[in-house]
Amino acid sequence: MMHGIKQFIPKSVFNFFQPLYHRFLAWLAAVWYLFPSQKLMVIGVTGTNGKSTTVELLAEIIEEAGYRVASASSIRFRIADHEKPNDTKMTMPGRFFLQKFLRLAVRHGVTHAVLEVTSEGVKQFRHAHIKFDVAVITNITPEHIESHGSFEAYRIAKAELFRATPVHVLNKDDVETFAFLSAIPAQKQIAYSLKDFPREIKLRLPGDFNRQNALAALTAAQAIGIPVEVSKRALERIDYIPGRLEVVQAHPFGVVVDYAHTPDALEKVYKELSAPRLICVLGAAGGGRDKWKRPELGKIAARYCDFIIITNEDPYDENPEDIMHDIERGFFAKSVKKIQYEKITDRRKAIHEALGRAKKNEVVIITGKGCEQWMAGPRGEKIPWDDRMAVKEELGKIISK
Repeated sequence: MMHGIKQFIPKSVFNFFQPLYHRFLAWLAAVWYLFPSQKLMVIGVTGTNGKSTTVELLAEIIEEAGYRVASASSIRFRIADHEKPNDTKMTMPGRFFLQKFLRLAVRHGVTHAVLEVTSEGVKQFRHAHIKFDVAVITNITPEHIESHGSFEAYRIAKAELFRATPVHVLNKDDVETFAFLSAIPAQKQIAYSLKDFPREIKLRLPGDFNRQNALAALTAAQAIGIPVEVSKRALERIDYIPGRLEVVQAHPFGVVVDYAHTPDALEKVYKELSAPRLICVLGAAGGGRDKWKRPELGKIAARYCDFIIITNEDPYDENPEDIMHDIERGFFAKSVKKIQYEKITDRRKAIHEALGRAKKNEVVIITGKGCEQWMAGPRGEKIPWDDRMAVKEELGKIISK
């Protein structure tokens, strides 16, 4: 709809009225579906990294407590016993989609909904007219700077979820964010810190970042009256989150797929993987998305990887070669050691090459897409794709040789 309108209205005029346009659509969607969030307890999870994992963990905890749950994240859409992968290429879909999703949840007897909330979604008022009862923050690191204009504007967009929500669950370890958000009035504020992670919970998910995600989910569960013992049962049962440090093969060499697409997330993933040799396959999104981070991704990869293959990810309307060159520039920063790398535009060929190079006990880590089902190409093209399936198919080819 917006694309059609923009064809007939001067850009300056459209930009001026754009917030009103988004607000009107949010209101219209809520009216059309009869304000379904009023009949649910809705928990919003925002942050730069860890949102989807926290949504998944919290939904499992709430279900363990005996409630019927709906959840929406970049991984999947789930209403009670029904679920489908998120194939929209949008972490937080549009207003009519979300209101319809919540209306269907009500029809299926759901009592609690857990929604992943993004800064882009807030910017376009996709959260408007959804009654959030609890707002949860995982962390805030630089992301979507071009879209928002500055890191401060990005933080302010994240904070909007908290301004209209009575209960806040804050990450005390993210010091700057905690100071910023704790100043926003709330009926109740609950802070969590990794040093307070319950010793009695034996989490199967690897890494301190997953412990922090689990703690965010546990704290949010406590905020709505779910005891720690219930959270413990749910958290200890979960051994992986789709596309998040997901092990596709363990022997004779490891192959891991992860969604990491920000510098902070990428570094945490690389730190978690210990191997005699780390072979890394990575790219970066196109479409003008956060060009600043591309050399940063390259710099981090050069610091942790023994061999790197730069490849195509989601180019949109950008030339994949230009995106790959931007990542490559990070290899030549003063603080970076000299590294071995290759550039292979075709992502399948890049994965095949990485797998072919791996030897016993080494690890191949493929980042950027996780469990996404599509690759975004030019002119809105959506190409079916799954890193995990590509790995299995290319491993089969290597074994059959």
